[in-house]
Amino acid sequence: MKRQIGTGLAVLAAISMTACSSSGGTGAADTSGGSKTEGEVKQIVLWGPSSEPAVETWWTETINAFNEQYAGQYELSRESIVRSNSYAYEDKINSAITSHDLPDILMLDGPNVASYAANGIIIPLDSYVAQEDKDDLVASSLEQNTYNGSLYAMSNTESSVALFYNKDMVEAAQIQVPDKLEDAWTWSEFYEAAKKLTTDSVAGTNIIMDKGEGIPYVMEQFWISNGTDFTNPEGSKADGYLNSEKGIEAADFLNSLIQDGLANIEPIPKEFHNGKAATALTGCWEVKTLNNEYPDLNWGVTYFPVADDGTSSSPTGDWTMTITVDSQDPEAAAAALNFLTSKENAASYADAQGKPPARKSSYDVLSQYDEMPMAIFKEQLLNTGHARPRTPSYTVLSPQISEAMMNIFTGADVRESLDKAAEAFDKDFEKNYAQ
Repeated sequence: MKRQIGTGLAVLAAISMTACSSSGGTGAADTSGGSKTEGEVKQIVLWGPSSEPAVETWWTETINAFNEQYAGQYELSRESIVRSNSYAYEDKINSAITSHDLPDILMLDGPNVASYAANGIIIPLDSYVAQEDKDDLVASSLEQNTYNGSLYAMSNTESSVALFYNKDMVEAAQIQVPDKLEDAWTWSEFYEAAKKLTTDSVAGTNIIMDKGEGIPYVMEQFWISNGTDFTNPEGSKADGYLNSEKGIEAADFLNSLIQDGLANIEPIPKEFHNGKAATALTGCWEVKTLNNEYPDLNWGVTYFPVADDGTSSSPTGDWTMTITVDSQDPEAAAAALNFLTSKENAASYADAQGKPPARKSSYDVLSQYDEMPMAIFKEQLLNTGHARPRTPSYTVLSPQISEAMMNIFTGADVRESLDKAAEAFDKDFEKNYAQ
């Protein structure tokens, strides 16, 4: 297995936080390196990004429950690392890769699983995870966590993006919003609605979640809906896909929203929340934020727009748990991982996060996904969700696409920008991962 970090992983810290990132909280006491044995008790160490208080409480209670159940056999500890707008988490991982001092269990953002698997930094889980647990994962999560036919990660949560809208503005403009997936706005209908909703003080829509991972996370669906993708299905080639005629059409459409003044290239923070954008393509996690922090905003959610002659597609992916190559006792690590991602704990974790669960069985106990607005995210996840490209060069692809789209939005040639991004990806894959 490879241990030398390829170009893709070397630039991991250069990628901005994903739209599905965790934030807040404080770092725990120092716990580093893989499993160790103290007396008869095997110590298991987990690293993950810090989260909001409700999720930190879940971690504390669940780890305590594991340690109580396995008292005298295993003891699990977790280092909670503040991620925020810095790269402390990625920097710590990269340092540990070099020094061979990774923890037993490492949390990764979903699209990075392939990079870590290809570089031999995490191990396959097929012999540690029961088939019924694999089968319980929603299709997009199983796809995200699989590389070269082997399962490398287990998830508790998924994500989805839909079109949030200001009900008061939409009603004032006499716009009918779709309430069925088969009636989702086409790109043309989305454009016309945004145009009608745009005023001197309000943008018709917000399409830029952030200028880092948020761009490929959300915008890939415009490629997929239009009949192509960022890469080929094998994740080994972008030329002819990202920069295909269908890809150029997708980029042209997104650019038209910016160039025609319907969306801002520099949106203010919480533009939709603050009533400065009438609609916004954003994630399921905003439901909790809107309910808790913006109680006076009258809002709703409808489906992700679809290409005029295309098929519906929506973003997916979230943080996941892996076992590293540095774990001295993978069986002990697997016991902890299986406990943390059990049916019961997966459901309670998803509930604390306010994100759709990655297990199908969790929907049987989380009734909020049978009601609006969460029902839309469940429907999209189960019917139109697509994982980001499963490729070890994703950590090159992501920043290249973000740069290309921001360049396009500021006037650069669409074809040239996409050609450059495709070429950079193909060179990295050929150099580091081609057989």
